[in-house]
Amino acid sequence: MGTVALAVTDGMLHFELSVAYEVFGSAPDDVPGPWYDLVVCGPGAVRAGRFRLEPDHGLDRLPDADTVIVPGWADIDQEPPAELVDAVRAAHEAGARVASLCTGAFVLAAAGLLDGRRATTHWAHTHVLAARYPQVTVDPDVLYVDNGSVLTSAGKAAAMDLCLHIVRLDHGSSVTNAAARRLVVPPHRDGGQAQFVTTPAPAPESHPLAELFPWVIERLDQPMTVEDLARQARMSSRNLGRHFRSVTGTTPLQWLVTQRIRHAQALLETTDDSVDAIAAATGMGTATTLRRHFHRTVGVPPDAYRRTFRSRVRPGPDGGPPGAGPAAERP
Repeated sequence: MGTVALAVTDGMLHFELSVAYEVFGSAPDDVPGPWYDLVVCGPGAVRAGRFRLEPDHGLDRLPDADTVIVPGWADIDQEPPAELVDAVRAAHEAGARVASLCTGAFVLAAAGLLDGRRATTHWAHTHVLAARYPQVTVDPDVLYVDNGSVLTSAGKAAAMDLCLHIVRLDHGSSVTNAAARRLVVPPHRDGGQAQFVTTPAPAPESHPLAELFPWVIERLDQPMTVEDLARQARMSSRNLGRHFRSVTGTTPLQWLVTQRIRHAQALLETTDDSVDAIAAATGMGTATTLRRHFHRTVGVPPDAYRRTFRSRVRPGPDGGPPGAGPAAERP
């Protein structure tokens, strides 16, 4: 799926660097086609935290990459190195998809790649990013933002979310699920999910919704209301809503719609079922209802989503690797 280049220099955060290396550096089992060619590009030997790193190439190789990942930048009080900023800008101008992890957004902003765009970074530093780069629309409440050729993530675990999101764009949900299983992490969290919730999630053994979630997932083809979920959880609708907000950061109805949309995405990627059939299988009722919710949530209609992802993950007519497919239109 092309070359992924990690753009490194002194002062990079080693956690985000390691996340990207793990996701893009090792293919999960049974990938139907080639994996990424991962390279590390830097100005020479660099230090990431307490670690010394020897890059494969200089920063001048970034424009040759298909995707450039900029890990977190440790000292946001300092301007990132000009040579890194220039190389990242040149890579984007050459057509590379550029993604920042955590405070790597400060590098993208310095390169002008976030001007007029929505972006995010670690919640503790969003106010600094917004003040320093007022031409950037900074969203402090999301895990990641996908602008197509420019992507940004929040901190730490959200870096993994964005990297798996990129894998999903390139390979589809089945391969992403396999990659997530290898890494022992959830395969997908919506980019619009809050970076944190005010009430911590309960421990798994005391999770008040632990039995409800799988019960719902097994019945997505059936009509369900919030009252149905409350009855199954043996609590009032108000109490259910309070627990959902604590555990998921959203409402029961929105969570249910999201599960239906995720199931629809998987069916669009892996089956030839009609949109009407998928609407029935996901409990959306009609194709019109599915299209409305799908477009609002994903940003493209179901048919466009299928064309994009099926062209990426299906083998070519000669049994060779999957085609690149058109880039998905993003919301």
